[in-house]
Amino acid sequence: MNAPGARPIRILLVDCQRAVRRGLKMRFALEPDLEVVGEAGDATEAISLARALRPAVVLMDVELPGVSGIAITETLRTVTPHSAVVIFTLYDDAAMRARARAAGAVAFVAKHQTEETLLAAIRRAAVEHEKEEHGDDMRDRRDR
Repeated sequence: MNAPGARPIRILLVDCQRAVRRGLKMRFALEPDLEVVGEAGDATEAISLARALRPAVVLMDVELPGVSGIAITETLRTVTPHSAVVIFTLYDDAAMRARARAAGAVAFVAKHQTEETLLAAIRRAAVEHEKEEHGDDMRDRRDR
């Protein structure tokens, strides 16, 4: 959880099912340190919104129309390299986890896992985002 007065973790939801996005948004609204800043149902929306909104975390389903969430994750590494991607999917097997890691995802959560697992993965991903976002600043200060 963020310290009092800290900015909330900005999240972009990417899932082709509107009901899933709505449910996640309602659940995340109960967490004072989380803020859903956008929702996308396909690759084009996901890439466009990620570029415009620069979320700390992109919560990405694998099963999307046209292009898989894994392929979008690879694209996001160049489009918004400071956004951490958390894969959130029904497909929970070693091969899928390996593909997600290879694509640049920082975490993988199966949809059957607990909400606490998902929330913890998002918060850990946000820490990764902070390191990426401010890593150069920290190195510059240390080098002085």
